[in-house]
Amino acid sequence: MTHLDGNALAGVLAEVFAVDLTDARARCTGCGNVGRLAEAMLYTGAPGLVARCAGCDQVLATVVDSGDRLWLSLTGLSAIELRR
Repeated sequence: MTHLDGNALAGVLAEVFAVDLTDARARCTGCGNVGRLAEAMLYTGAPGLVARCAGCDQVLATVVDSGDRLWLSLTGLSAIELRR
């Protein structure tokens, strides 16, 4: 089986991140709760933003703005559902 490099994701990722992700439904890896990202608890006291699950307090996502770069982690989410 042949494969492409990660650059082949550019088109689909541009489509995904062109929408408002806070309206997307996501599943927490900690408790399996599915809800809108807008319902997460957001903490701003860290060096960046930390979104936690409203059900179990699991870290869902972190965003750190370092000026010329944006660091994004979605490791607390097992799936994100977006409507087209």
